[in-house]
Amino acid sequence: MPASVETKSFRAFQRDVYSFFKSKGRHALPWRKTKNPYRILVSEIMLQQTQVDRVIPKYRLFLKKFKTVQVLAEASLGEVLREWQGLGYNRRAKMLHEAAKVIVTNYGGEVPTLYSELVSLPGIGDYTAKAVRVFAWNEPEVLIETNIRSVFIHHFFSKRHDVSDKKLFPYMEIMLDIKNSREWYWALMDYGSYLKKTIPNPSRKSAHHTKQKSFKGSNREVRGAVLRALVSRSKSLPALLKELNFSEERIEKQITALRKEGLVVIRKNKVQLP
Repeated sequence: MPASVETKSFRAFQRDVYSFFKSKGRHALPWRKTKNPYRILVSEIMLQQTQVDRVIPKYRLFLKKFKTVQVLAEASLGEVLREWQGLGYNRRAKMLHEAAKVIVTNYGGEVPTLYSELVSLPGIGDYTAKAVRVFAWNEPEVLIETNIRSVFIHHFFSKRHDVSDKKLFPYMEIMLDIKNSREWYWALMDYGSYLKKTIPNPSRKSAHHTKQKSFKGSNREVRGAVLRALVSRSKSLPALLKELNFSEERIEKQITALRKEGLVVIRKNKVQLP
């Protein structure tokens, strides 16, 4: 057991985290009102690198359009990208769409429960696979993301810098609420979010912390603008060049990249969603 845990009771730590969650937790988040693994998978993919407030309305609209994994799998990628607009990182939509197809084809339309099966799905990494297991089935996985990381660094490594996740894992394993991992992680995430708003962000002391690059002027901005311009209808390259406020070279370069990734197609000299 880590030395600092012996002197600072992990039970007291759990009580403090749960106490915060009870009084100030985000209990109304829509993905916390379901145990449906498909809905939780959608929320986890949407929440990657996107703020909660932006995700809430898109999550509801997306699930209104694609009520089940079967409906999502049968939709065209173009339909999925249209519903995804406003969330950014459009590759996530493509990977979610591909994952839905695999779930329907290989698992009879049921999101698989095993970690090994989840992590084999397109676009599903270690964190997302474990998060689905925790929030859908209450499985006691050791789960780490920026808010959880902030809590453990703040409480047990406040005077350290370059703290690796490897150093945090023993604390997380000891303090995991095995019988109620779902609510424990909700509580940790909400407490971590609160800490980052009230004190200097503890996660900056993490060895894994990276400063997010500016969206303004980035290739992501150009890609997003191209896809938004195509939501209503297909457009010729000259029309896109006239509509978008970027150089011809940058627009053409990103259209080429988007085409290679399967996010746009060109038919009859017009660029359109798949």
